[in-house]
Amino acid sequence: MPDVRLASSQGKWILLTTVLGSSMAMLDSTVVNVALPRIGRDLDASLSALQWTINAYMLTLAGLILLGGSLGDQYGRRKIFVLGVVWFAAASLMCGLAPTDAVLIAARALQGIGGALLTPGSLALIQASFHPDDRARAVGLWSGFGGIGAAVGPFLGGWLVDGPGWRWVFLLNVPLALLCVPIALRHVPESDGGTSRSSEAESGGGRAHGRFDVLGAALGALTLGLVTFALIEAGAASLLAVAGVAAGVAFGYVEKRRRDPMLPLDIFGSRQFTALNVVTLCVYGAFGGYFFLTALQLQVVAGYSALAAGTALLPTTALMLLFSARSGALADRIGPRIPLTVGPLLCAAAMLLMLRVGEHADYLTDVLPAVLVQGVGMVTLVAPLTASVLASVDTSRAGIASGINNAAARAASLIAVAALPLLAGMGPEAYRSAPAFDAAFDRAMPICAGALVAGAALAFAMVRRPAPGCVRPECRHHGNVTTPPLEPEGRS
Repeated sequence: MPDVRLASSQGKWILLTTVLGSSMAMLDSTVVNVALPRIGRDLDASLSALQWTINAYMLTLAGLILLGGSLGDQYGRRKIFVLGVVWFAAASLMCGLAPTDAVLIAARALQGIGGALLTPGSLALIQASFHPDDRARAVGLWSGFGGIGAAVGPFLGGWLVDGPGWRWVFLLNVPLALLCVPIALRHVPESDGGTSRSSEAESGGGRAHGRFDVLGAALGALTLGLVTFALIEAGAASLLAVAGVAAGVAFGYVEKRRRDPMLPLDIFGSRQFTALNVVTLCVYGAFGGYFFLTALQLQVVAGYSALAAGTALLPTTALMLLFSARSGALADRIGPRIPLTVGPLLCAAAMLLMLRVGEHADYLTDVLPAVLVQGVGMVTLVAPLTASVLASVDTSRAGIASGINNAAARAASLIAVAALPLLAGMGPEAYRSAPAFDAAFDRAMPICAGALVAGAALAFAMVRRPAPGCVRPECRHHGNVTTPPLEPEGRS
């Protein structure tokens, strides 16, 4: 049994290590959007190259994050976490030194692999190290500090882009890794995950034998990659789309037949769990498209600097950090159905309000109202969604349920960033022309709003109050606007 106490010196070092590691990935999820216009100009990149700058990272991260946690169970959680940090930093260095957009895209894909190792690895270290009486508080602090990192990200990214340059958005990860790795090696105990595997064996959790579903992970990533490529590179869409569907069918076949699948399909036997993940696809697809295009709209059309654009979106994250725990408590009292219906509708209204943001938009009258409504909508939505996902499955499967939901949100963002420019009629040079981009943005925001309305309707029709005594989230303070919080495994 883990016995490190949070108040001890070692406990504080472990918390610092996990926060530093996860903050690297958290920062990258929020800062790169702000840097896209400058990256495009400096590397003479097309809009599709900017889409791939976001999606290459999301593709490998979404495709491998479920597998990443299993590696720590087998080879040691500290070892895999440190490997993820080093890998992420090395890929970040490649991004910062990239001479062309093609090299940047390849480095971003490698960066996503590192993120898939360190993101679940940081949470697994807390799970494996802290005494059970302190674990929930440690997870809460990890989540809260990570949220602060997400909040600081756009501001810091904008400052770097306008100052030393966009390359420092990536190079900043190198000193963070140089600080994180020695602390981890000196102060964090190793854990081989044997206890976790045995408990999952008893409960039928699906990873009791320590095998790795490499084929499933490869097919899942291939499916996402082919579909994404078909949407971004529309010229070869038909052939690639068919190949993507075929890879998806093969993925389902493999996962159904494997003894220890990465994605246990029987978990979708819960109608509530299935419905909640479809809601997740709707809302986080809209969020992914919204944050990708809004960062461009503020700079390309409204004429904001990178710093001003990053700061403009800060109130959304601040509201989530301040009120997510209270939103979760309210949903506990009244049930999740109303929050999961009202939240997406508020976010849809915010995206329609963004239609007011055009050339020379005033922040206080044009941008801020939409940003505040977006923040209120996300506060209303995110915590109840996570709680409902965890409550919809058996307690022993809460960790894998959270991982699936987190991966679904990332996949939804990936597809949205690929599809939305196509649906809105954005040409390859659209971001270089303010009038062209503004017109396409005005077509894109109603599409995002429509996805949110669909999510709200599904939530109203399908979501029910969870049974008494179900598992509750440990990540109560959450500030990441791109994905729901990742919850620890090994619940009992």
